[in-house]
Amino acid sequence: MTAIQNVYCVGRNYRLHAEELGNEVPTSPMIFLKPSHAAVKLEDAELKLPFNQGGIHYEAELVVRIGQDYEPGMTADQLVNGLALGIDFTLRDVQTVLKQKGHPWTAAKGFKNSAPVTEFIPFPDQEAWLNQEFALLQNGQQVQLGSTRNMIFSLDTIIAHIGDTYGLAAGDIIFTGTPEGVGPTAAGDTFELIYAGNSMGTCRITD
Repeated sequence: MTAIQNVYCVGRNYRLHAEELGNEVPTSPMIFLKPSHAAVKLEDAELKLPFNQGGIHYEAELVVRIGQDYEPGMTADQLVNGLALGIDFTLRDVQTVLKQKGHPWTAAKGFKNSAPVTEFIPFPDQEAWLNQEFALLQNGQQVQLGSTRNMIFSLDTIIAHIGDTYGLAAGDIIFTGTPEGVGPTAAGDTFELIYAGNSMGTCRITD
């Protein structure tokens, strides 16, 4: 498998999630990055998170993997060669301070283990993508349920925006946004990611 290179993330790509945090709904894709070191294997992992820095929230997301270099006009069907689920762990207290100061989000989003990702499976194609459901279970209870039909920006729009603005190449991955239901994480929590009714992986949180 191609090693992960750049980790692009789409912020506020589900309207109800933007609203639950009191944020404006964007009119164009809102992109931030995590270091590649933040992306780790999720399956059966023991993930150490920095609880000494404040509250940490989970944000479950569909993740796509780019299989070749982007050229203008290329579509997801041409570029994407893998689909996974991931969790965008966020130091929420830190992020709040950064937003108030107008500073970048790296300290809140880019810490070690902040982007665990399941194994990739084949991308289903654009038509099938338009109705994909996924869920996150915390300690056995469903806390998030999302569907690609509720994404504000389509996958082709996201790819074109990132590719034209920053570039995309084989090994890059994109976290496509989280639905409503984000919440606090605690040491000892277990998380399970569900796609199309099937478990994609579990992990346990430590401090």
